[in-house]
Amino acid sequence: MKLSPRDAEGYFARPDPDKTGILIYGGDAMRVALKRQQVLAALLGPAAEEEMRLTRMSAGGLRKDPAQLLDAVKAVGFFPGIRAVFVEDANDQAAPAILAALDEWQPGDAQIVVTGGQLKATSKLRKGFEGHRNAYAVGIYDDPPSRAEIERILGQASIRDVPADSMSALTDVANDIGPGDFSRMIEKLALYKHGDSSPRRSQRRNRPADPSVAITRHQCGYTLHRCHPALSHALCLRLAPRRCLTRNRAITSTAIRQTPGPSVAAGTGLGR
Repeated sequence: MKLSPRDAEGYFARPDPDKTGILIYGGDAMRVALKRQQVLAALLGPAAEEEMRLTRMSAGGLRKDPAQLLDAVKAVGFFPGIRAVFVEDANDQAAPAILAALDEWQPGDAQIVVTGGQLKATSKLRKGFEGHRNAYAVGIYDDPPSRAEIERILGQASIRDVPADSMSALTDVANDIGPGDFSRMIEKLALYKHGDSSPRRSQRRNRPADPSVAITRHQCGYTLHRCHPALSHALCLRLAPRRCLTRNRAITSTAIRQTPGPSVAAGTGLGR
């Protein structure tokens, strides 16, 4: 079955464990990888790899040994919980093995998660997932991140209570640099704000400025700046190399509050 971009966002956040599998394809490998990471994390939880509930394999290996996918799907795990088999960089050469595994899938088997490049509408692999009654196919396109996606990225980094002008600046950043670089930028911001529950600037007008990280709008574009030496003009140059013409000339600057929580550096093991 096809998933529209609108329905796909909700499914990535709350995947159905009873489905046979999902094909995620698109021309931007980073965007596809981010969606794959999201769906696997939501489906399996943070301890999937430690509990050996996630099996990875390349599509190239299926040409040499087509049976390995079905063996992994049918395997019985040592730990309880949902299992998944992830097949990376699939194309029509791997379609026979993948489609055979879809046909043999039974409730209780591992869910099949497949990623691929830009697949044509005539692709055997794409048509196989789109025509399957219990599997999904979703295309990832180079559209700007939606407000819901930006809020999800901020939420994963435990960043809360973002003022409207700061959210507008963050939206412009996300549109300029794409969701992959935006996610990494937010991770850096969250690390510098970890444990800092300082109020927003509007609540401390009569207080001296504290060394909180701020979102700053420059004439050259948007970037993280002010207060912390690691978030300096060099980052601005990386984010907007062709437009960065001024230094330290802020038009607006609003601090962002982050609720205390575990460090975002603690990964789930699903991002590799």
